[in-house]
Amino acid sequence: MYVIGKREFIGLFKGIKSCIVIAILLLTSYYSAKFADFLMSGINLSAKEAENIHTVGLLGLLFLLGQLFIAGLSHDTINQETHERTMRFLVTRTSRTSILLGKFFGIWMFWFICLTVSFLLISIFAQKIDFFIFSQTISLVTIQISFTILLSVLIPKPGFTMFLGIVFGLAFPILGFWVVFTSNVWVSWTKFFTPFYYLEREDFSFLVIFILSGIMLFFANFIFKRREC
Repeated sequence: MYVIGKREFIGLFKGIKSCIVIAILLLTSYYSAKFADFLMSGINLSAKEAENIHTVGLLGLLFLLGQLFIAGLSHDTINQETHERTMRFLVTRTSRTSILLGKFFGIWMFWFICLTVSFLLISIFAQKIDFFIFSQTISLVTIQISFTILLSVLIPKPGFTMFLGIVFGLAFPILGFWVVFTSNVWVSWTKFFTPFYYLEREDFSFLVIFILSGIMLFFANFIFKRREC
C-alpha cells in the first residue's frame, strides 16, 4: 500500500496538469488574501465572515471547481491500470484493498500538501491559520477524492470517466447548493448526503463528511474485489 501510494503521490506532481492546478490554487490563495481588505471595504460582512475573508477565494474555488480539478487529475487512477492490464501485475503482489487504499492516500497526500501550502500562503496576510476552516476544506477534498475513485472503479473506460468527471464536477456544486437551500420537501432530504450541508454549519458536523467518504471507499473496494482485471 505504501509503495502504491508513494508512486501515485509522486506521479501527480510530475504532470503538466498538476502544475497548472497547483498554480491556480496558489495564485487564487495569494490574490484573494492580498486583496481581502479591499473586499471588506466594499461589502457588508458579519464579524465571522470578515474574520475569514482571506480564505474566501480558495474556498470558493474548491467549492465550485474542486471536484473538477480532482477528476481531471485522478479520474483514471483505477481503470487506467485495468485498461492497460498492469492491474494484473499489481494484484499478484498485494491485495486489491491495499491497491485502492494506496491510490486514495497517494492522491489525498498530494492535495493535503497543496492545501497546506495554500493556507500557509494565506496566513502571511491573515497573520493566522484557521485550523477549523482548514479541516473543513480537507473534509471536502476527501469526499471528492473518494467519489473520483468510486467512479474510476465503476466505469471501466478511462475516457468515459474523464467525461463524467467534467459533468459531475460542474453539476455537483449547483445541485449541492440547491438541495441544501431548497424548500422542496421531495428533494430536501438529500442534503444529508451532500458535503455542502455540513460545511455551511459552524460546528464539527463536517466530520460526517469523512464518514460519507469512508462509505464511498467501502463500496468502491467491494466492487473492485469482484471486478475482473
